[in-house]
Formats: sequence, C-alpha cells, structure tokens
Amino acid sequence: MLMVLAAATDSYAQPLPWKSGILLDEFIFEKAPFPESHAATIAETPGGLVTAWFGGTKERNPDVCIWVSRQVNGKWTAPANVADGIQDEKLRYPTWNPVLFQVPGGDLLLFYKVGPSPSTWKGWMKTSPDGGVTWSKAIALPGGYIGPVKNKPVLLANGNLFCPSSTEGNGWKLHFEVTPDFGKTWRTVGPISDGKTLNAIQPSILQHGNGKLQILARSRDRALIESWSYDNGETWTTPTKTTLPNNNSGTDAVTLKDGRHMLVYNHVLPPGTEAKGPRTPLNISVSKDGRTWYAGAIIEDSPVSQYSYPSIIQTSDGLVHVVYTWRRLAIKHTVIDPSKLKLKKITGGTWPGIKGYTAPVATEITKDGGE
Repeated sequence: MLMVLAAATDSYAQPLPWKSGILLDEFIFEKAPFPESHAATIAETPGGLVTAWFGGTKERNPDVCIWVSRQVNGKWTAPANVADGIQDEKLRYPTWNPVLFQVPGGDLLLFYKVGPSPSTWKGWMKTSPDGGVTWSKAIALPGGYIGPVKNKPVLLANGNLFCPSSTEGNGWKLHFEVTPDFGKTWRTVGPISDGKTLNAIQPSILQHGNGKLQILARSRDRALIESWSYDNGETWTTPTKTTLPNNNSGTDAVTLKDGRHMLVYNHVLPPGTEAKGPRTPLNISVSKDGRTWYAGAIIEDSPVSQYSYPSIIQTSDGLVHVVYTWRRLAIKHTVIDPSKLKLKKITGGTWPGIKGYTAPVATEITKDGGE
C-alpha cells in the first residue's frame, strides 16, 4: 500500500530541484501490525542505527505502543513492540514520543511517556545493553519528570545530560531536565517561558562551544522560537521569534562536527493569521551561527500532507540521518551528505525560489492534529 501511494503521488508531483546531498530515502517498514505511526527518533549505537516511534490504531488510543527497528546489514528489522501503557487488567493508556540516546560506552536509553494526553502523561525509560536487541523493565522517572519531550538530549562537556523538554497543561512552557548519571538522579532548569507571551514546546539544543547553547522550538506563533544560554544551560535568555516560519509542528536540529548547525522542519508559514499550517514540505536548512539560515534540501515536497515530526543525527562517518512521519502511515529514513548540499540564503523567512519551480499546494490525506 505504501509503495502504491508513493508512486501515485510521484505521478503528479513536480520534479524536485532540492535533492543535492540526499543519498537515500527509504521506508523503515512496509508492513506493520498497526495502521498509524508517528514521532520517530533515531540513535547510532556500536551495533548500528536504531529507530523508535509510537504506533497503534490512532494517536491517543490506548493500544498505541512504542516500536523499535534496528538496521542490520543495511536492512531494517521488523518493528518490535518494546513498551506499552498497560496499568493493570482494566486500565491501559497510550504511549507517546519516544526519544533514544546512546550513552558513550554504555547503554542505549529509551525515554517515553504514558498517559491519556500530553498534559497528563508521565515519564518512563528503558535501557538496552545491546543496541536495542533486549530491553530492561520499565523505569518510572521521578514525579513531575518526563525526560526529553520529543528531541534528543545533549551530553555536555561537564557531564550533564541536558534533556530539552516542555509542558502543555497551563500554557506551553519550555524547560530542561538534567541528569548527571544518565537517569538515576534528576533536576530541573526553568521553565524559561511563561506560556503567555509566546507558546512554545518541543525544543532541540544546538551547541556553539564554550558553554554557549541555543534552542529552537515549535510554537503557536507562526515562527520557530529561540533562546540562548551562555553558562552550559543553567540560565537562558527570554525566548523570542526567529526569522524562520513554523506551522505548529515538531522540528529537530543538530550541531555538525564541522561546527555548522542543521535544522529539519516544515518551512511553512500558516495561511492568514492562523497558527497551524500544512505539514508539507519537509525541509533542511543550515547555519553557521544559528541566526542566518541557508536553504539546503527538501526531503518531501508533495501536496499530500503530512511529513512531520523529524529526528536528526550525524553519525560517526559524517553522514546525517533523518527519520520522520510519512502521512501517519509509516516512518521514513533519509541519509544526507552535508558536504554536498547546495546552500542558498533564506531572506525574510522565504524559501529561495528556483526558476521554473513552484512548490505544490498542500492537500490533506490525514488530519494534522494531536502531537
């Protein structure tokens, strides 16, 4: 079914000019025991790449579980159910937003949430000593902690694992959950926003060196939100809008080995004064300083929405890997060589035009809602 849908879209979509540097574009799976999937995450382990996502009949339904696939000999293993929200014989909650992190020289960590909604979920984690082949029993995070809400943690030079997080219960607020011992003990930094001036969630962390950090976050304010720290994340500037648009959908970013920063997101300004826009196209932008951004690639540019909730990492070989939601029906994996991107400056928040190319107008195949 996935192959047929992809071919049908390609038959009327225009040729894409923004493909320089994209080496591979593939589905993680073509058959699965669940109809919908969303919110993928990816990590590099000593044994290879591992990805996870939540899947079930529909987001928020109690049967939604956390699924994992490993890349073995260049192929992805069949999805394996590694976590659920079963409370007892009569009560079951959905799971949400898995986040993977490989401890250097240690376990693979899996953070996830369990609960009826984002405003009421609780944080859990599991560990794997063998790159996602086997997993520990579920470990409850301390009360009030959820771990990284969507995007990967960052291990700072001082040994702190900084988890970008947020809450949605009483306004959208940004904060950080910090563990110096990979999940044994925790403390909180923030919230750094009041949920009134700007509404932002799901930050990702960029590292600029010498204790200087930057976050980029999803918002309801028609733009990506940023904040800066100059003391390894202990204090932060007041969040402000960037020049990049946001369609009220998740993004992710990573600092590359060469010091540049790469962002994966929907470069979409919602229509009129609306807060939410289509989740297509899915774009890659690059910056040297986190402020001036250059258009790099378009991973998906179909009028059929949605391509969303990306996760991005750079592996030890220098290549960049992105996993993302494909129309809520599947998870896709893209490999990018950052040295081969042809960059064009983004001016005034507008994606650079190319003569003879016009981005298609989005249509909806699934409702862009929930997380």
